[in-house]
Amino acid sequence: MIALLLGTHIYFTCKLHFPQKHLPEAIRLSLFSTETAGKNLSPFSALATTLAATLGTGNIIGVSTAVALGGPGAVFWCWITGILGMATAYGECYLSVLYRRQKADGVYVGGPMYVLKNGLHNNKLGCLYALCTLAAAFGVGCTTQANSVTRATTLSFGLSPHLVGIVLAVLTGAVILGGIKSIGNLCERTVPAITFLYLLGCFLLLVLYRHQLLTAIVWIVKDAFSFTSFTGGIAGAGLQRALRYGIARGLFSNEAGIGTSAIAAASSHTENPRLQAYVSMTAVFWDTVVMCLVTGLVIVCNMLYDPASAAGVAETDLTAAAFAHLPYVGNAFLTLSLCAFAVTTLIGWSYFGETATEYLAGSRGIPLYKLLYILMIYLGAIIPMRLVWESTDLINALMTLPNLLALWTLRRQIRS
Repeated sequence: MIALLLGTHIYFTCKLHFPQKHLPEAIRLSLFSTETAGKNLSPFSALATTLAATLGTGNIIGVSTAVALGGPGAVFWCWITGILGMATAYGECYLSVLYRRQKADGVYVGGPMYVLKNGLHNNKLGCLYALCTLAAAFGVGCTTQANSVTRATTLSFGLSPHLVGIVLAVLTGAVILGGIKSIGNLCERTVPAITFLYLLGCFLLLVLYRHQLLTAIVWIVKDAFSFTSFTGGIAGAGLQRALRYGIARGLFSNEAGIGTSAIAAASSHTENPRLQAYVSMTAVFWDTVVMCLVTGLVIVCNMLYDPASAAGVAETDLTAAAFAHLPYVGNAFLTLSLCAFAVTTLIGWSYFGETATEYLAGSRGIPLYKLLYILMIYLGAIIPMRLVWESTDLINALMTLPNLLALWTLRRQIRS
């Protein structure tokens, strides 16, 4: 799966003549495209909804796991995945806007399921993708995020999982019951603020680690191509592990190739698929090229600054070990950041699941879906999550295969 996705990223980067070169224009379009039209989202709101669903544990905990298992070089390959993944994100969002449909009330709805149905004329694959999206919404988008909040708040503040689950369900329910406009408006206001505060904390740590920063960058690049394993394994294990975990975490973080960003892109009022695809492409940039890279630099710098704090900790705790050095607030800041990102992920993924429900059952199924989604938030906060986490990769793979089939089959229709 990693080879398939990375190969797709490379192919579309070449086929579309390196669309990443338009990144400055794309960022400008996203920042100055806040106007709305009717019940549809502005391009920026669609982007914010995508970032709400993707920013979070993958950027913070996922990078920690990548470094722990693949060494510092994993940060480099994660970053490369983000650079190349922008081309795939561009392609799938372009097709989603091209093959979306407009409902009777004027609202646009789309995504890979509609591309499969209207572009490939294969409703069965569209239903398969929609079912997988629904499963992912209840799994990685809902219960796992609620459980992450519970674990963080219980360890840091001693709060009851039941109380946390009820609060999360009520807060999220109040937003998602208002529909896509309510979701988009909240994401547009909160996601940039949360991201800015998290990055500010990271930059403060990098100022603290300034004497280790250059050494950390050199270590990351050298380890990315090293044939000596970070953990002292056999020859070639270092490069293999860095590639495997760096690319895997990058793909998991930005979801380029899975197709979820295309669902949000289709909800924009923009008529030109090229313009919306450029705006949506920046989600991969902010998610992986910026957030994952900065987090990785903080972790590797801390490994040089205070090796004892990074030695012997769990795979997911390298980030916490680094943030423990943040003056005054320390891990409380990281806990609150994780909680904030998890809440926005809950809200963003609720729309992806809603779109899948509407595809499968029509608008009549949406009220039941929202009720179940809110209930699953509470259950996710209080039940063991091992099985759900183990199912996540399988669900992602089942979503990726039909999405990539549509992307490759309809590749001639994508214009850069």
